[in-house]
Amino acid sequence: MSIGFWQIAVVVILVVLLFGRGKISSLMGDVAKGIKSFKKGMATDATDDSEPKNISENNQDSNNKKE
Repeated sequence: MSIGFWQIAVVVILVVLLFGRGKISSLMGDVAKGIKSFKKGMATDATDDSEPKNISENNQDSNNKKE
């Protein structure tokens, strides 16, 4: 049993009627901004951290400086 063209068309029409064209287009714009931001964040993280950091050593150093 496969999904036919008419079934997809009915679902699309119902979604447009429920949400409206303006709401759907703004939602897609927000999704695109989120994807671009995620890709940019992943690209900068990969280039910035070439050597893994030991978090426990950093915490011990900061605790010794406070005392």
